[in-house]
Amino acid sequence: MSSGDSSRGSGAYVLDSHAVMAYTQAEPGGPRVRDLVRCAQRGEVALHISVVNVTEVFYLVWRRQSPLAARRAVDGLPQLAILVHEAALDDCLAAGALKAQYPVSLGDAFAAALAIRLDATLLTGDPEFKRLKDVVRIEWLPRR
Repeated sequence: MSSGDSSRGSGAYVLDSHAVMAYTQAEPGGPRVRDLVRCAQRGEVALHISVVNVTEVFYLVWRRQSPLAARRAVDGLPQLAILVHEAALDDCLAAGALKAQYPVSLGDAFAAALAIRLDATLLTGDPEFKRLKDVVRIEWLPRR
């Protein structure tokens, strides 16, 4: 499922896998993500995630818990009002350009490219994004 670009600007957030895992695993950044989920469910903000980052959430939950828990985590994203964006060719090229210029993971490149395209704030606690701080707006979640 893919949303359009109707949710732009400061009321829009892109979650990376770190943000979703903070929410689902009761990590230090979880309360902030939980607050944003409540706001999204009320229509006050828009939450977005790249399908590539959904893949990361899926395999991380699978490894930490089980295949069933992984499927439930992914299937639950719409109930959290998180819009999943498919990766079109332009999205792949934008992520590839970021990865070519900055030493970041492919998943992080997709999250950043989506945030840039939507003019959204990237929500993460992953220190790897420090390399992209000059090209994407970031809200940092607390870490342990």
